[in-house]
Amino acid sequence: MHQQKSVESLESSMAQAVAWNAAARWATQIVSWFGTMLVARLLTPYDYGIVGMAAVYLVFAILITQAGIGDAIIAFRNLTPRQVAQLNSISLFAGLALVGLSCALASPLASFFSAPPLRAVIMVSSTVCLLNAFQEVPKALLQREMRFKLLAVSESIRSGAQIIVTLLLAALKFRYWSLVVGNVFASAVQSLFILYWRRQVFAIPRLDQLSRELKFSLHALLSRACWYIYDNSDFAVAGRVLGEVPLGSYTVAWTIASAPVEKITNMVTGVTPAYFSAVQHCKSELRRYLLKLTEIISLVTLPASVGLALSADYLVPVLLGPKWYAVIGPLRLLGIFVAARSVTTIFPNLLTAIGDARFVMWIMIGSAVFMPIVFLIGARWGTNGIAAAWVFAYPVIAFPLYYRIGRKTELGAKEYIWALLPSVSGSLVMAVVVVLIRWAFQGIAHSPATLCLVVLGGAISYCAALYIFHRARIARLIDAGRRTMLTKAANVAVQDEAS
Repeated sequence: MHQQKSVESLESSMAQAVAWNAAARWATQIVSWFGTMLVARLLTPYDYGIVGMAAVYLVFAILITQAGIGDAIIAFRNLTPRQVAQLNSISLFAGLALVGLSCALASPLASFFSAPPLRAVIMVSSTVCLLNAFQEVPKALLQREMRFKLLAVSESIRSGAQIIVTLLLAALKFRYWSLVVGNVFASAVQSLFILYWRRQVFAIPRLDQLSRELKFSLHALLSRACWYIYDNSDFAVAGRVLGEVPLGSYTVAWTIASAPVEKITNMVTGVTPAYFSAVQHCKSELRRYLLKLTEIISLVTLPASVGLALSADYLVPVLLGPKWYAVIGPLRLLGIFVAARSVTTIFPNLLTAIGDARFVMWIMIGSAVFMPIVFLIGARWGTNGIAAAWVFAYPVIAFPLYYRIGRKTELGAKEYIWALLPSVSGSLVMAVVVVLIRWAFQGIAHSPATLCLVVLGGAISYCAALYIFHRARIARLIDAGRRTMLTKAANVAVQDEAS
């Protein structure tokens, strides 16, 4: 009985954490979407191309700064305060080292991409490595303590600061510097906020006291580094082979295709490691969490991604303008890829949280070798070929992770397919309806009115399909969410009465 109550409490806590993440992220995302569209109208593909080239290296540097330390703090729940302080020092040393390395590599990278402005962009942007190093350990501790309301607020503040500063500088004609300074300023604001709420001391690292944690961190670090290589090698190939302008178009296509889905999946992946770690020795609970989260995520991300792919040629002219027509082709293909990726993002998070970082590391190493080759082949057909490479090659990466999770949690294929059935069937119905609407209005110009008609028709048909074919399952999900909210309200009332 006590164990059942503990599981129910943990599940309720996770639902509340996801709810807080959802509320905060969607509140800021609505503003961010409009802000991104406005910034894209003020800037050019060249501006996005320069920043995209810098991001090829800088995102990797930021991952190195994190060094897997946050993963170790979440996975190992019995760390002493002194060990945490030592890990905090290692994080800071890594941040300082990466700033120095970035300044040294700035000129060679600018020469590699044949883009002289890239040198200054990399040097200024590298300060993010140091800013993030200060917040890595406090942020991981907040996750382990399940203070996700506070973390959600910090992400909202960061997003708001970034879009405000970027828009202001873009309006003042700072061109690509508006993107650079906006990102640095947002990182500084978030770091100050995290440190205000969760201060963490430093201590001289003693490697003999951290052997287990550093080994785990190394595996997590290599996994993330190799993930970065395969996940960003498309930008590197586009920048090197195709040039700044095609890279700028591809970057915008990637941002539009992935940003909405990433915000949705991050609501879950941002909180699940702490909960997976808490039940890592119970296969049935791990399996149940995975299936329920997969069902919930797919209900939102699959129709969003498929709908984006079907309406790309309506969306781009209306929201971005005629100078961005080159975005349409890759956006369609990336929408298909992101639909598949959205439901598998949770795989490496689960395996790392239960201590299987070594397997994830080897999968990422193989992907880091495989994907650049595929992108080089796809580059023969321009940005469309690079986007198509994702569609055809990603299943090769995802399947081993799925198979490993099946072994670790005793997950069957029928169970997993059943979890995806509502979103897949609803998206198929939506696709048919959208195609019919497009056919009926094929001779009409792509105006805001036709875009609204396509979007509204797709949304209504998807919801109708869920209601007709999966009414009972959707009702159970809604009922579970209602019970969680009632439980939360009751707990708040009890705390208020006690105080």
